[in-house]
Amino acid sequence: MSCRAALAAFCAGDGPTGWSALPVFAPGGAAEQACAAADAEREAGHVVAPAPERVFAALALTPLESVRAVILGQDPYPTPGHANGLAFSYAGPPPLPRSLVNIYRERQADLGLAPPPDGDLTPWARQGVLLLNTALTVREGASKAGSHLQLGWRAVTDSIIAAVSRERPAVVFILWGNPAQAKRALIDESRHRVIVSAHPSPLSASRGFFGSQPFSQANMWLEQNGQKALVW
Repeated sequence: MSCRAALAAFCAGDGPTGWSALPVFAPGGAAEQACAAADAEREAGHVVAPAPERVFAALALTPLESVRAVILGQDPYPTPGHANGLAFSYAGPPPLPRSLVNIYRERQADLGLAPPPDGDLTPWARQGVLLLNTALTVREGASKAGSHLQLGWRAVTDSIIAAVSRERPAVVFILWGNPAQAKRALIDESRHRVIVSAHPSPLSASRGFFGSQPFSQANMWLEQNGQKALVW
């Protein structure tokens, strides 16, 4: 399957008021252009992650109408076999990606919860946590992080973030790392809560991610605004 075929399948099953109603998902729009660029990467011999059928997994699992929180990262894991379409999530065997290990470490310090046995964050997504990256694809391999940040995904994820800000009430936006924080201007902070910190990567977690308490802060905001706390 190509990324363009995966996009068509996603849009066909998304519903008339979902993500695919955004102009960027229209035929010939920004999403199709970004997918075409990702397909061109594959045709040129590069391995692109995640698999095409998982590129839009975050949007499929967390419809616009159910979003209560957004965790925004940079791009999918470039380590072969790690990316699955949900930012920071990992469904493979041990060891876990180091960024996810750090997320679980901060979760334990913040909420007192022991690390779960696996890295699958699907339960978060099903509660309304949109696990989004600023780019939806990446080249696999060492030193390939950020390789698709200029591939055309920016317009797509800008539109997604703006739609959440516009359409949803009292959302918590958790922005990890500089590419994520660059989206802050798209968020109406008079209506939503924004939590920013360094990225949980081992390269930056000690510079402000550890000790940031994003999970308790998110739940406090949700409860103050009449919503149930998330089960992190």
